[in-house]
Amino acid sequence: MTDDRPVLTTRQGHPVYDNQNQRTVGARGPATLENYHFIEKLSHFDRERIPERVVHARGATAFGYFEAHGTVGDRPVAELTRAKLFQEKGKRTELAIRFSTVAGGRDSSEVARDPRGFAVKFYTEDGNWDLVGNNLAVFFIRDAIKFPDFIHSQKPDPKTFERQVANRVFDFISQTPEALHMISIVFSPRGIPASYRHQQGFGVNTYKWVNAAGETTLVKYHWIPKQGVKSLTAEDAAKIQATELGSHTKDLYESIEAGDFPEWELNVQLMDDHDHSELDFDPLDDTKVWPEEVFPLHPVGRMVLDRTPENFFLENEQIAFGTGVLVDGLDFSDDKMLVGRTFSYSDTQRYRVGPNYLQLPVNQPKGTTVATNQRDGQMSYAVDGGQNPHINYEPSLLGGAVEGPKPDHDELGPEIRGRLTRKRIDRTNDYQQAGEHYLLIEQWERDDMVANFIDALGQCDRMIQERMVWHLLMCEDELGLRVGEGIGLSPDDVRHLEPLPTQTLTDDEKARLSNLGKNGPRDVTGKVMTHCVPNERVTA
Repeated sequence: MTDDRPVLTTRQGHPVYDNQNQRTVGARGPATLENYHFIEKLSHFDRERIPERVVHARGATAFGYFEAHGTVGDRPVAELTRAKLFQEKGKRTELAIRFSTVAGGRDSSEVARDPRGFAVKFYTEDGNWDLVGNNLAVFFIRDAIKFPDFIHSQKPDPKTFERQVANRVFDFISQTPEALHMISIVFSPRGIPASYRHQQGFGVNTYKWVNAAGETTLVKYHWIPKQGVKSLTAEDAAKIQATELGSHTKDLYESIEAGDFPEWELNVQLMDDHDHSELDFDPLDDTKVWPEEVFPLHPVGRMVLDRTPENFFLENEQIAFGTGVLVDGLDFSDDKMLVGRTFSYSDTQRYRVGPNYLQLPVNQPKGTTVATNQRDGQMSYAVDGGQNPHINYEPSLLGGAVEGPKPDHDELGPEIRGRLTRKRIDRTNDYQQAGEHYLLIEQWERDDMVANFIDALGQCDRMIQERMVWHLLMCEDELGLRVGEGIGLSPDDVRHLEPLPTQTLTDDEKARLSNLGKNGPRDVTGKVMTHCVPNERVTA
């Protein structure tokens, strides 16, 4: 590295002194709307492709229903949330779901090593609720300001369009240690699900539930497939890909058409709404899981898929999701990824599909009347039947739409105090859960992960290889030693590396660094993580 590199700026030419963190009230948030650099960066990123989705371009939609249990464990669900779709045992809510890959284009392979989108649209009586997640429990980054950088690293070289993907991916990962937990899962067999029917789903972000008294609880969502969790090795996937690029969509649609309706159980993890300083991680950090022995899973309902699209373009290409689409009783946490996604998802839909994308049938709410005061714009065709055709403003004495009833409690959650700042959260702890994941999976899964890392890192520049082996040793010695041996690097070859300038190591991490390559395995006794349920290997 030399010091003559250009200084990163905005389009206005303003130097960017911090490209890692949004501007927030205190280190934990919430984020502020006057984040000029962040909003400009995300707005431009959302408009980089026409008309294909920038991410999640390859996907398949299906339809069905959600059936509520009415309880959370042995408690009535009303004690925790007033959201109507959860209240009554047996209550059914129509839904649509879109499964997708992330990095590839619309005609790419569905068995690529890649996370899978798992986005559910509930057509509730209070309007739509979108639960937009992935098939893996965590994510690569913890602050949405890094999302364009991360996705750019997954794409071809912008000058030559050569797919030097491994070098680009690991160049970014080597400088972003918070991604190690996610990358350890993606490069395990979980990185290639056997089908859409045989994968878990996760909300990933932390949300809040709100009850009638205005009390809030932090919540994470987990979809568990009744069909079981099945994955492919790289060898399995290569055999399928040789003859069929759309194997997941084909499997899903053929199953539904045959009457073999796939089903998932929706589980939640719950946590008191505060910062939980007793934990070694921040509960709002999307690169972390909440250990199940401390925060157990509680089933709250099931999803059944029983219909395929009548028109793939109308109901798959034009379906649009957003993390900001919540109903009463569900709310946002100060998760920095969630705040950023809430802006970006709706913004990209307005650009990709059009400003009136919510008028399209697949995106319209089904259980409530729409009266927005929004008119005109490109491709406007639906008339808001619930509002006065002459009055498109509020307030009015002439029969226009009026504000709805206010909730009994409009102040939610703990009081927030802090100075405006750009800072990382305090408890980053980037290595522990990645190392625990390696130790908790089965031996064949470890072997597969190591082989996948060796194959990918073997395509990378030496300095990237060195930094990645250093990181993997910090996660777990056995993992780093095995991968290092496979690409010709020992702990002595990387011992000279210093922590990244963006890192602040914990005492445990400093101890691991001083004994790099000589640490024993971490103690994972009693630890349970949802993504560590043993896989059933599936061959082509």
